[in-house]
Amino acid sequence: MMQSKRQQLVDAAVDLFSAHGYHGVGIDRIAEEARVTKKTMYHHFRSKEELILAALRHYDGIFRNNFMKAVGDAAEDPEGRLLAIFDVAHAWFSDKKFYGCMFINAIGEYSEPDTAIRSVCADFKKLIRTYIEKLAKEAGLKEPAKIAATLALLLEGSTVTAQVSGDPGCAKTARDAAKVLIDNAPRV
Repeated sequence: MMQSKRQQLVDAAVDLFSAHGYHGVGIDRIAEEARVTKKTMYHHFRSKEELILAALRHYDGIFRNNFMKAVGDAAEDPEGRLLAIFDVAHAWFSDKKFYGCMFINAIGEYSEPDTAIRSVCADFKKLIRTYIEKLAKEAGLKEPAKIAATLALLLEGSTVTAQVSGDPGCAKTARDAAKVLIDNAPRV
């Protein structure tokens, strides 16, 4: 099936922004990578920011679906899935195309409050935390929101640490901390 020109642009933007950052990639390079003209690019996106938003939204759907599926496939029970979050993260961190989290990177480059980019990034992080909270509820943990907030923090911290250090093993350290938290959490 042939991709639309718009999708070609979004896919090229995701790849380039992931690897080189948002400010590090110009419109010309995106158009070239997508094999479209700048005129075609501006037909679909009025600005680079609009393309960034489309790329983030597209990546959000792909990443979350793949992440949740991998977590679900890695363990049969909800408590095991809570720990599998970090096993899946380890696999992600070990990938040669791991450049950190696109959303964390976007906030690093577009830190202004009350922007559409910040909003998309915050929504992604909230959806991941909500997913973790759902698993915590299914695992019968008494304070699922508190557990989810802590596990999300461990995931975020290990993501940034892996990006900065190049060491995917920090996911295992985060998993060990998550296991202590889960093992000692009150049950319903």
